[in-house]
Amino acid sequence: MLPVVITQFAATVICSAIAGWIAGLPGFYSALLGGLCCVVPNGLFALRLYIAAQLSKSVSPNVFFVGEFVKLGVTAAALWAVVHFYQDVNVLALVAAFIVVLKSYIILLFRH
Repeated sequence: MLPVVITQFAATVICSAIAGWIAGLPGFYSALLGGLCCVVPNGLFALRLYIAAQLSKSVSPNVFFVGEFVKLGVTAAALWAVVHFYQDVNVLALVAAFIVVLKSYIILLFRH
């Protein structure tokens, strides 16, 4: 899971740079926050699975499904918080970065 999180973080940085170049500082921050709304919950989910695997030497489906449910909730709450609290949000940059980061794991499929 760590390579996926690292790839998602790299995609966040790249999308933020492109959005900042196109839309200025609000675009940069919007893309950065949109990417982090995906990276942070995925990183916490990966950490939770890693800890569960280390403690019990196997991960039950319950740990996975509860973690996935919490991840989706944290993602939705983070997106809501960005749109609600960041006044200069560029919605296009936010959504574009979120989608690119969400699908960036595909890069790892073509690595081998």
